[in-house]
Amino acid sequence: MKLLISLIKPDADIYTVCQAGDKYIEEELHKVYNGKKTKKIERGIAFPSCISLNNVVGHFSPMEADSIKMKAGDVAKLVCGAHIDGFAVTSAHTVVVGDAKADKGKANVIHAAHHALRAAERLIKEGATNNEVTEAMNKIVGEYECNMVEGVLSHTVKKYCIDGNQSIIGKEVPLQQVEKWEFEKGQVIHMDVYVSTGEGKPKLSESRTTVYKRQLQNMYNLKIQKSRVFFAECCKRFPSLPFSLRAFEDQIGAKVGVKECVDHELLQEFQVIEEKASDVVAHFKSTVLVFPSKTVVLAGALPIDAAKLSDASHSIKDEALKALVARELFVAEKKEKK
Repeated sequence: MKLLISLIKPDADIYTVCQAGDKYIEEELHKVYNGKKTKKIERGIAFPSCISLNNVVGHFSPMEADSIKMKAGDVAKLVCGAHIDGFAVTSAHTVVVGDAKADKGKANVIHAAHHALRAAERLIKEGATNNEVTEAMNKIVGEYECNMVEGVLSHTVKKYCIDGNQSIIGKEVPLQQVEKWEFEKGQVIHMDVYVSTGEGKPKLSESRTTVYKRQLQNMYNLKIQKSRVFFAECCKRFPSLPFSLRAFEDQIGAKVGVKECVDHELLQEFQVIEEKASDVVAHFKSTVLVFPSKTVVLAGALPIDAAKLSDASHSIKDEALKALVARELFVAEKKEKK
């Protein structure tokens, strides 16, 4: 994530930066667990590098022909993830392109999303509930006169699975609700926070979908030769976690093959979605682990550039929420020995 942030500058090409991020992750992964007994452990990308600008909510990871360049003042949302032996961590961060200060709208939404994530991390502990997290995030975002993006779920994760059955919803609406549940020791949560200056009701973008994940429960005998070659490579390199079409050398074969795979539900799409052109979306994500005695953030806890965001016109007025955001992660009090 630090590498991606360092590459964000005016006129930087999104495809080039995403490729650099993925290459770095794969190179670094081969430097660990590389002894005789452990070098065969699978490792790789758990979520491909994505860079979504301004009103684009997420999953923009373009192929070279569809890429665009960043401009000064753009709000860039960066996502990446890695796994070792199927245990995945993912992270997201939002930055303003260039050296100039962000205007008040952009500063508000970035502060809102960052503080909402901090609050969520501090509420996650054994015995607390998912509903408490959802409620606190929405209260904080409301202080900045922004909205949580609808349809966003943060999941518990397991080996080779980043979307477990238990989830935390970003914003409850009549047709989008989840069951209440309590956090338990040993759980790992990919905590996902999207906040918009608009209504938070995104629609599908016209941009090409490039991020996919295997639907392991479905089987089908593909008819097209290019589809079979593409799918065989998918299963070998990305057996269960998300990947981008950028990762395939045969780009034409990937474009042809992916269509038949999606048509027969062998692959799940991570479609590019966006808000209205006048809106701005911020995104932060961290991987949170619930220990019996404390809560630990494994990835994603990077600070924001406060100097660029000093023109925010709103702040947290509620003293309880302010204290929640400011406090440390949960650590259980040590019991004195008798």
